[in-house]
Amino acid sequence: MTLTILGCYAATPRTLTNPTSQVLEIKNRMFLIDCGEGTQVQLRKHKIKFGKINQVFISHLHGDHFYGLIGLISTFALLGRKNDLHIYGPKGIKEVILLLLKVSNSWTSYNLYFHELESKEPEVIFEDDKVKVTTIPLRHRVYTNGYLFEEKNIERKLNIEAVENYGIDVVYYNKIKYGGDITLDSGEIVPNGLLTFDPPPAKSYAFCSDTTYLESIIPIIKDVDVLYHESTFLQSEEHYCETTMHSTAKQAATIALKANVGRLILGHYSTRYESIELFKQEAITVFENTELANDGKVFDLD
Repeated sequence: MTLTILGCYAATPRTLTNPTSQVLEIKNRMFLIDCGEGTQVQLRKHKIKFGKINQVFISHLHGDHFYGLIGLISTFALLGRKNDLHIYGPKGIKEVILLLLKVSNSWTSYNLYFHELESKEPEVIFEDDKVKVTTIPLRHRVYTNGYLFEEKNIERKLNIEAVENYGIDVVYYNKIKYGGDITLDSGEIVPNGLLTFDPPPAKSYAFCSDTTYLESIIPIIKDVDVLYHESTFLQSEEHYCETTMHSTAKQAATIALKANVGRLILGHYSTRYESIELFKQEAITVFENTELANDGKVFDLD
C-alpha cells in the first residue's frame, strides 16, 4: 500500500504548494482522493498513469478539494480514455460536473458514473475482492465524508516446499491460495493448512478531510494502520476552529491516540505558519508516531 501526496495545504494554491489531493495504491488499485486545482499537473509530475485511476473519492464540495476534477475529466477525454470512471462524492457533484461539460460542449469519450452520497452514517460505497471503502461522516461547513480503505487479504501464501512434496500440479495453485483443499490421485485429501501460510495482516488507511474535532469517528477508525487527519491550525489559533470547522494538530493527535491508530499523518496546513514542522512538534506531545504530509511525499504504508 502506497500513498502519494499530490497536495496537502489549505485553501488556495501557491507556486510551491497545492490544495488537497492524494493517490492511494492498494492491491493494484489506484484511488484518487480529492482533486484540488493542479491535481493533473501533479499526477504528471509524479509519473502516475492517468489510465490506472478508475475511482475518484471527493470528500466535500469546497473548491480546494474538487475544483481540479473537471479539468482532469476533460483531459481524460482529450487523451481518448475508454475505461469507465466512477466518482464518489456528495450529492450535487453530478449536477456541477455535467453542467460544466454541457456548457463547454465537452462530453467525455468514456462512461462517467456518479455515486452521490447523502448518508450521515458510515456506509460501504465500494467493494471488490481486494478492497473495501467505507465513508467516515465528518463535521464541516458543508456535508463532508472521510474514507476508510481496507485490504481484503483472502489470498493465502503458498508453501512451495509442501506443494512440491505432494506432487501437486501448478494448475491447482490458485485454488490453494484461496483456501481450497486438494484431493490427490490416491484419494487422500490434503487440507489447505498443510499447503499454505497465513496471509500477512490486512492493512487499512483512513483519510479524514476537513472536520472539527469529532470523537464520533473513533469507532470507525479504531486500530487503523494509518490515519491522515487534517491539522489546519496550531493550538494558538484553536479559536478559529469553531467558525471555520477545522482541527488543530493537537486535536488530530488526540483522535489518533484515542483510536489507537498505528501512524498519524498530518495535512491541510494553514499557510499562515512559517514551518509545517510546528505541526509535528505540537502533535507528538500527544501522539508520538506522527508524520507530516508534504506535496510530492510518498509513504509506504505496508
